[in-house]
Amino acid sequence: MDEATGVGDANGVDEATGVGVGPWDGPWPDDARLDPNLLREGDRRNVVDTYRYWRHDAIVADLDERRHPFHVAIENWQHDFNIGSVVRTANAFLAREVHIVGNRRWNRRGAMVTDRYQHVRHHPTVVEFAGWARGEGLPVIGIDNLPGSVPFETYALPRECVLVFGQESVGLSDAVREVADATLAIAQYGSTRSINAGAAAAIAMHAWVRQHGDVEAGHR
Repeated sequence: MDEATGVGDANGVDEATGVGVGPWDGPWPDDARLDPNLLREGDRRNVVDTYRYWRHDAIVADLDERRHPFHVAIENWQHDFNIGSVVRTANAFLAREVHIVGNRRWNRRGAMVTDRYQHVRHHPTVVEFAGWARGEGLPVIGIDNLPGSVPFETYALPRECVLVFGQESVGLSDAVREVADATLAIAQYGSTRSINAGAAAAIAMHAWVRQHGDVEAGHR
């Protein structure tokens, strides 16, 4: 059992789910990517069928060959519970990295073990995060419905960039707003002031995929 998440074991296996496949049936495969333990015992991990029985490091290596050039960052000053959801979505859309700005500790339960396959980097302060982004030549794109924000729906996202999301309920900090190259607002039509940070991140990442991703590859 993973003490941080309360889910699965060291390989991300959750026997209670009943998902996945059982022990390998047939001639023993000759493939260095496959994990002998998983072949013997079955693979109940939360992975796509392509990666059944693969070693963890082999999966990460394969993902690294295909990762998209956008990054995702989220501020974590009050232990935001949305971070796990953001990490899970970043894994689904194959973001290059997820960046936690502020507190290092975050609740991994919502990630559903996907943090084992997604690179997560920590920056103690906005200044350090902004310095990293400048060093990489990546525009910082803030997402928040603040006065003066540009409509997200009409904005051409850079192919290489960092999408930044603020703390739930308070939004982007002033420090991030000051270093952002642009701040975008997602269109809303109801009575609530803002949408959930995890939902906003999913919308933004999907918008990047629609503009820059190989859509056909995502449906194979």
